[in-house]
Amino acid sequence: MTSEQKDTVTCTINGRQVEVPKGTRIIEAAERAGVGIPHYCYHPGLSAPAMCRMCLVEIEGMPKLQPACVTTVAEGQVIHTDSPKARKAREGVLEFYLINHPLDCPICDQAGECKLQDYVAQEGPKHGRFLEGKRVIGRDDFGGDILYEGSRCIMCTRCVRFMREIAGQDALCVVQRGHRSVIDTFFEQGLADSNWAGNIVDICPVGALISKDFLHKARAWDLDRTPSICPNCSQGCNIRIETRDNLVMRLKPRANPETNSFWMCDYGRLRYEWLNRTDRVTSPMMRNAAGELAPAGWQEVAIALVQRLKARDWRGQVRVIGSPYHANEDAGLLARLQAVLGGGQALYRSARAEDEDVCPGYPRLARRRDLAANVRGLDLFGFVRTGDDSGQGGLPESTAGDVLIVLGDELADAPAGFGADADLFVYLGAYDSAAARNAHFVLPVCTFAEQEGTFTNHEGRVQRFWPALKSPPQARPAWQVLGVILAGLDDAPAPASAADAFLRLAELHPELSGLSYEVIGSRGALINEPIKIAAGV
Repeated sequence: MTSEQKDTVTCTINGRQVEVPKGTRIIEAAERAGVGIPHYCYHPGLSAPAMCRMCLVEIEGMPKLQPACVTTVAEGQVIHTDSPKARKAREGVLEFYLINHPLDCPICDQAGECKLQDYVAQEGPKHGRFLEGKRVIGRDDFGGDILYEGSRCIMCTRCVRFMREIAGQDALCVVQRGHRSVIDTFFEQGLADSNWAGNIVDICPVGALISKDFLHKARAWDLDRTPSICPNCSQGCNIRIETRDNLVMRLKPRANPETNSFWMCDYGRLRYEWLNRTDRVTSPMMRNAAGELAPAGWQEVAIALVQRLKARDWRGQVRVIGSPYHANEDAGLLARLQAVLGGGQALYRSARAEDEDVCPGYPRLARRRDLAANVRGLDLFGFVRTGDDSGQGGLPESTAGDVLIVLGDELADAPAGFGADADLFVYLGAYDSAAARNAHFVLPVCTFAEQEGTFTNHEGRVQRFWPALKSPPQARPAWQVLGVILAGLDDAPAPASAADAFLRLAELHPELSGLSYEVIGSRGALINEPIKIAAGV
């Protein structure tokens, strides 16, 4: 077969032969070969203007260096990214950028993850030759969460292109010319009305664009980074939770073409402070002989709770209230506990927006109406949405004679005596709740950020997350607590891990059959059948 008939081309990059699809750009082919080409203006999710000139490479047979971000590979090409000519060109470009760049590294939030810092350290000039004074441009407030430090800007225009191509707003532009060039907003328009502007901070290769929320909060090298899923709507954006001293400092998008590409919305990005709350339930509690809630050990609580559950027939009188902020493993085993006890009513409440905020440049990404991550997961396990679009209301008017088990819902709008008339009220939660003080058992459980588990997004894609924070010493994942209770009721052995808990759900629900943590991986996997929910919900 001739090269014209093939859908791929073969080239050599730094002595390594690589076969790539036709039309592949050199910078992408080099990445497949394990060769990194320095760049600023190029981003895989944006158009490539070839203006930063950092990615110039030498191609045998061509008289001039070529920009790797726009030049496509051809059959038989021999490419050198690290030849003397290519290195000298990059050194010259870096010297040009450093002419006016301020020495802000000690106070710049980008220090430690700055591409100018990295490239200069790797192969930049040892000394500057510019004797004149550097230009000084003041800080500009772009609106919303964004500040602009014009003196640090290298005019890569990633931010301008993102706002135009992905956010669908011509909100930024380059004004002035030459060394006077700066990024600016159009008059007073700013970025305050955009739900996607936070992404320009992520893609800025230097410290020119700053998040007000993160300003001077932490140094990049102090942060621990954990792959996770955004909990703030049912889109299921893949993110990194970045923490320091067991506190969430910020959320950043993690690339996944199946859900969010390289982006996330500002609504989800800035709603993480609830994970840093200190009003935690710190110890298991149960009512003593005097009728007071008192701390107890986990073994004592588990034995007493199982005995209470076995003491009578609860058939048809089991009310459970779940939370779409909890993992499939938690909600699924709660539903299983209800079934083992004889069934009844399974409810959840979730806030909803009036409409979706769709990303114009990447329409499969949106801030979805459901403002919690695992709404579809609870639908799958048989929970029924109740209450209004604020996530309130819809609680049972009476729980007399019932066993009431609440997972994760703080019941903030519940009347003062809610649950007090239940024959047995069990509250599993992370945070202190007034309604929980009516419970017979209060069990401290982990938030999603403190455990391993999965969420199911709006399209039925099951995705994994990992623990980013340390839970209080006595807190346990809800799946672990429920698994022990189910084992005490002779249902099945308690799962030893979140992966085991998920496999138990896969046995119980055909939609999850064949799925496992290994199958789901880091990109997620679709359930076997669509989840059927009521029309208009």
